[in-house]
Amino acid sequence: MSDLRSVVENSVPPRRKWPWVAAGLVAVLIAAVVVALVRGGGADAEAGASTPVRGGTLRFALIDYQRSPDPQWGTNYAESLIGNNITDKLTWQDPATGAITPWLAQSWEYTKDLTEFTFHLRPDVTFSDGTPFDAQAVKANFDQYVHGDPALGILPNGAPLLAGYQETKVVDEHTVTVRFAKPSASFLQASSFTANAQPGFLSLSTLKLSAQQRTDPKKIIGTGPFVYESWEPQVKTVLARRQGYHWAPPALHHDGEAYLDKVVFNTVPEASVRTGSLASGAIDATLDVSTTDEKPLADQGFQIIHRGVSGTAIHFAFNSSLFPTDDLAVRKAIQLGWNRQTIEKTVLTPSYSIAKSILEPSVPGYADYSGSALKYDPDQAKRLLDQAGWVPGPDGIRVRDGRKLTVKLLGINNLVANKPAYESVQQDLRAIGIDLQLTVVPIPDYAAQQAKAKDSWNITAANRSRNDPAVLKLQFSPASGNTSYLSQASPGVDLNEVTQTLGKLETTLDPAQRAQYTKAAQDLVVDKYALVNPVYNPSQVIAQAPYVHGILFDAQSRNHFVDAWKSDGK
Repeated sequence: MSDLRSVVENSVPPRRKWPWVAAGLVAVLIAAVVVALVRGGGADAEAGASTPVRGGTLRFALIDYQRSPDPQWGTNYAESLIGNNITDKLTWQDPATGAITPWLAQSWEYTKDLTEFTFHLRPDVTFSDGTPFDAQAVKANFDQYVHGDPALGILPNGAPLLAGYQETKVVDEHTVTVRFAKPSASFLQASSFTANAQPGFLSLSTLKLSAQQRTDPKKIIGTGPFVYESWEPQVKTVLARRQGYHWAPPALHHDGEAYLDKVVFNTVPEASVRTGSLASGAIDATLDVSTTDEKPLADQGFQIIHRGVSGTAIHFAFNSSLFPTDDLAVRKAIQLGWNRQTIEKTVLTPSYSIAKSILEPSVPGYADYSGSALKYDPDQAKRLLDQAGWVPGPDGIRVRDGRKLTVKLLGINNLVANKPAYESVQQDLRAIGIDLQLTVVPIPDYAAQQAKAKDSWNITAANRSRNDPAVLKLQFSPASGNTSYLSQASPGVDLNEVTQTLGKLETTLDPAQRAQYTKAAQDLVVDKYALVNPVYNPSQVIAQAPYVHGILFDAQSRNHFVDAWKSDGK
């Protein structure tokens, strides 16, 4: 097993004002100019600080904000990140190896058909209200996580992740058996899941609350290393250290409580303000570092740490039911028609990489299509369009049967590289006669538009975090996410072939067999049916002051602060 601390540290709507930026935007930006004078010697400070210091408040900036303090509801990175620090999971996934290791569950076993999983729980874990974390708590959490509770306004947020869930049986006080109606090879990974709408355990008293009542952060009771102190929507969330916590994942080699007294998460949508706030000392660290700010901040003595987001690449999911992306030739031409090197040179930093598959490289079974389906070949793209009857119009945009080759894309601006990457693709596609129209919006607007995507958008551009090949089934299977809107009417697509091929990902934990199934799934999604156009592999990038240490990235690239500390303890 890897030493996770060294792995993660060396891997390389209208909003209200932010009252914590006391000196104002002008002072913050001016401070950026003089930062090298007041924060020099970052490398030396890091090298000289090896013993964690207890105490202090870490001020951490995020591009987005929590819409609810409920960790089982979350829809964005901010929500999952914060939720992971007030709740724990049954297991911990090693971000370096992908291995599933103990956490709240000390051990487990499963049946040969992968329909029953028995977990043996730690006997010494409590919720922050003092009530025990036991088998009954696991059952109550999983039942509500999957089925929801209409009377309380709680949605079945965990139903996609735990597809086929039947029940959790309480065997004894510290033993549970989780049962599925069909094989669920990915469930062990799901038991460690830390991305959006994650299965962090909440107290029985919290589970009895309505969705509205769960907007009171003081009523959200978890087992994690921090507890809510306050939540000010669109402004900030404050977490305080949980007294008596001593069950961090064994893989972290962390004994006892978190080092920090508090973590303050400030919502700062503008990249320039995040950077200026770090430079001025208004914050200690920031996520969502602009690609243009990475090198200047590093040159000024700030440490840049990053980890690629496991799961799918940032990709265009093609709508197979809407003109003109119902045409396989159009989908393949888009894959072939843009220059990856341009994005690599002009948009991305070394913290990111160009996508060579729908999967991010850390996911087991990843295959490279950069020499075939995902190569840059504009001449071949033009030939495909010619053969499909798309002819250049007077303005250069191709036409067939009087209809222009206009492709409408809906994207999210939650990652700093998204829009410039899409604009680069847009420019290249225009040169081969495709009019790619971009609408890139914040997550709430994206979610509202996505509800109408089947009839309105040719492409939805996003990614899905999950360090398991079953992310392909979750995202693309007609029986699950179906982001390509496949149906029996989809031209040239064998619906049963897609469903069965993706379904096989849940039938075995044998590494060799699962790798074969993962390759077959990628072949269908990327090559044969061209349901996606992978663009780049996203990364979560943090810039932190030289006195900040121990911020961890997990296997889904969410951050944990149980091991974080500040040299000055302030």
